[in-house]
Amino acid sequence: MFSFDVTIAGEINLDLVLYGLEKEIPVERELLATGFEVTLGSSSAILAHNLASLGMATGFITRVGRDELGQLALDRLAESGADVSKVVKATNETKTGVTILLAHGRERHILTYPGTMFEMTRADLDIEYLASARHFHLSSLFLLPALQADLPELFRELKSRGLTLSLDTNDDPEDKWNGVLPQLLPYIDLLLPNKDELCRMTRRSNLDEALAEISSVVPIVAVKRGSEGAVVQSGKDRIEVPGITVQPVDTIGAGDSFNAGFLAAWLSGCSLEESARAGNITGAFSTVQSGGTEAFRDHKKRDEFLRQHRFPAVQSRAAKRSSISNHPEAVRA
Repeated sequence: MFSFDVTIAGEINLDLVLYGLEKEIPVERELLATGFEVTLGSSSAILAHNLASLGMATGFITRVGRDELGQLALDRLAESGADVSKVVKATNETKTGVTILLAHGRERHILTYPGTMFEMTRADLDIEYLASARHFHLSSLFLLPALQADLPELFRELKSRGLTLSLDTNDDPEDKWNGVLPQLLPYIDLLLPNKDELCRMTRRSNLDEALAEISSVVPIVAVKRGSEGAVVQSGKDRIEVPGITVQPVDTIGAGDSFNAGFLAAWLSGCSLEESARAGNITGAFSTVQSGGTEAFRDHKKRDEFLRQHRFPAVQSRAAKRSSISNHPEAVRA
C-alpha cells in the first residue's frame, strides 16, 4: 500500500521577480521596476506544489536554512497539500537559497544564491519515505552537487523497490552536461527536458538527432517546446502534441508545470499523447499569472481552465497520506 503517488527530492527557494526592467542593466544606477512578486520558486518545489494541487499525493524532501525565507517557502508548499514532514533544517548558518529574476518581456536574467540546496546530501534523505510512493522524481540535477555522487545508488535502490523514476535535469550552469548524468539515464523511465536541454545533453544539433540518441537509453522522453507544444518519443514511436494558446503573463515555472500535468495524467493511466496534452494544459495555465505556482493557488480559475481545456481526470492511487503531520513546523532539526 502506497503512502504517496509521487515523492520528490530536490531544492526549494523563493523567487523574487522584478518586471519592466531594461535588458541592458548598468552598474551604480538605481533602476525602477514596474512590478514585483514573491512566489514559490525552484523546479522541485514548483512541481511538488502543482502535483499536489492536481490531487496527487505528493511527498517532498529538501534541506532548508533556519531563516524566514525558507519558512515562507515551506508554508507556500504545504498550502498545496504536499507533505513536507521529512524536510531537514540545516544546523549551520547557511541560508535557504533564493532566485532573483529580472524580467524583460519574454526574456529574463536569472540570479540564484544556491544556499542549502548545494549542501543537501544523501544523509538528508529518508529512503523509506521516498520508497513509499509509486513514483520518484528528481529535478535540478546540477544544482545538487553534494548529492550527485550518491544518486546512482539511490536510483538503483528505488528502482529495485518497484518505483518508476523520472528526471528533469534543468539547465547545467557550467554547460558541461556530464558528471553522474550518464550513470542515471539507464534507471530513468521518463526524461522531461526542454528542446535546448536535450540537444545540449546529447551534444546534437537538432531535435531529431537528440531523440535518436537518447531514446536508445531512456524508454520515454517528453520534450517541452513552449508554445509549440511537446514531442514524446517512446522507442521508435514519436508523438507531437500541439500547445495550448494563452496570453502569457510570465513563463517562469512553465516547464515544471508541464511536468506536473504529464506525471499526474501518466500515473493515472493515461496514454502518452493524453499525458503530453495534460502537460501542455498545465504548462500554459501556469503562465497566466506570475511565477510557477500562483495560478494554481487560485482554485476556481484552475478548475475552470482545466475543465475548459478538457484536462483528463487524474486519480490518486496512493492508499493513504503520510501519517506524519504535513505542517511545515514538523520538519526535523
